[in-house]
Amino acid sequence: MLKYLLKRLLALLPVLIGVSILVFLILHLSPGDPAQIILGPKATQQSLDALRHQLGLDLPLHRQYFQWITNVLKGDWGRSIQLKREVLPLVITRFKATAILTVFAAFIAVSFGMLAGIISATRQYSFSDRFLMFMALVGFCLPVFWLGLILQIIFGLKLGWLPVSGMYPPGQTGFGSMLPFLILPGISLATGSMAEIARMTRSSMLEVIRQDYVRTAKAKGLSQRIVTYKHALRNALIPIVTVVGMQIGFLLSGAVLVEIVFAWPGIGTLMVNGILARDFPLVQGTILFVATTYVFVNLIVDVVYAFLDPRISYN
Repeated sequence: MLKYLLKRLLALLPVLIGVSILVFLILHLSPGDPAQIILGPKATQQSLDALRHQLGLDLPLHRQYFQWITNVLKGDWGRSIQLKREVLPLVITRFKATAILTVFAAFIAVSFGMLAGIISATRQYSFSDRFLMFMALVGFCLPVFWLGLILQIIFGLKLGWLPVSGMYPPGQTGFGSMLPFLILPGISLATGSMAEIARMTRSSMLEVIRQDYVRTAKAKGLSQRIVTYKHALRNALIPIVTVVGMQIGFLLSGAVLVEIVFAWPGIGTLMVNGILARDFPLVQGTILFVATTYVFVNLIVDVVYAFLDPRISYN
């Protein structure tokens, strides 16, 4: 297992390097001058040149990249041009809010998605099966930002049950105070993943419950609950875990749109503001941080396989 983990960690390096190069080139080759944005349209050429030199923007592109990636490896992710703060502590602080939203959405998606898939598989072709799969199809097709706006209008503006923006009430902190603000963005973010997990759970469970060992368990007189959750579900988890791992990336990317709609103070809002301000260090840092998180989640998913299925070997 340790040897496998070391190989996977080494394999992650080319992926992260490729992401860093791609992000760097997209930002630096796109139109717009950060110095002009910072100093405004009335800035003199002398002041613009001085600021470009200070930011290192007058260096050749390859030298700018190597200077940036070398500093990143040393723990220096640069300084935000717009906010005048170190990028790494700022990204970590904002990522905590994004992580809370993502984990809450993942909990909703996995819990209700797997439950819906199990019910559909154990009651194949029934009304429950057809209704749940129809709802899964609808949920899969709904755009995240559109669903968020609809939930805001219905439950926030019309009914007044839940807040529609922010993370805490004024002057309050703690999960209890945060929970009402978390429900609508969490549901908006979780709906698409929940639908995908429900469809995969149904498909995987249908394949497993037709196996001989499941029929043997039933023949022994075990209850339907034990057969379903102890014998069938565990053996159906491998493809489900794969989908859940892939959905983490979807949730992280979808969080950007949800955070904008609900004014959630996470890394998505930070990244969008950085893009609008042409804040190169900030945008590069946020995207690299999210990419690193995603590839490590995939590594964790691979490790979980071994605990779910003893037949899998990493030697």
